[in-house]
Amino acid sequence: MSAGPVILVTGASSGIGAATARLFASKGYRVVLAARRLERLQELEAEIEAEGGEAFSVDTDLNQLDQIQGLVEKALSHYGQIDVLLNNAGFGRTKWLEELDPVKDIELQIQVNLNGVIQMTRAVLPHMLERRSGHIINMASMAGLVATPTYSIYAATKHGVRGFTEALRREVGIWDIHVSAIYPGGVKTEFEKHTEAKRKTGITTPAALQLSADDVAGAVYKVAKRPRGTTIIPWVNWIGVWVNTLFPWLNDWIIERTFTRPERDL
Repeated sequence: MSAGPVILVTGASSGIGAATARLFASKGYRVVLAARRLERLQELEAEIEAEGGEAFSVDTDLNQLDQIQGLVEKALSHYGQIDVLLNNAGFGRTKWLEELDPVKDIELQIQVNLNGVIQMTRAVLPHMLERRSGHIINMASMAGLVATPTYSIYAATKHGVRGFTEALRREVGIWDIHVSAIYPGGVKTEFEKHTEAKRKTGITTPAALQLSADDVAGAVYKVAKRPRGTTIIPWVNWIGVWVNTLFPWLNDWIIERTFTRPERDL
């Protein structure tokens, strides 16, 4: 068995998680694959190993604290270390707040997208503190910087991830543990299939600005190699962040007239 660094990836069964696992494995990392869909994980594990890499699959439900702790224990038992944690698991329901189911749309989003990130990090952190090294990378979203209609709960979770990342970075940096957040814009993954969005206007991320899962995986790798607190991709989205910060009233006005009123038939 090689002595390469180890990355633990949640939400590794598809999309950004799977792409990140493939990329890191190709760079010599040993990869712990975590998600609920074990069959998909095992397929990815076999793919990685066929390419000469190392991977280890653990089916994990981030709603269950015992499974989170079990995942960390299995990863440490199998590889002996965790150098990078990518908190990637998450989903979104993009509907008006009054249309969201209070349990499967609201509580579950908060549980997976925010609480899952917190509890997963808490489970891994003692190991990193003991070694006085490590890197925690949280997959946030542009929704964590600029909140838009029908993303109320998703945006709340990603704003939470942003605050959690910032505070934790200032807690553990003295032990040479890095904490980063990545804020991608629209990504072509299975995410859209689960949002249950119904758009009358047809508004979506322009094709020229849409990212692939591989694009985001590349950003994760760059951050792992050269740690930084915040990464926004594509870079042009910084403009939206600045406008939202400096002129929030302008964003309100634009969004109301181009999206909210047409979608609400007002």
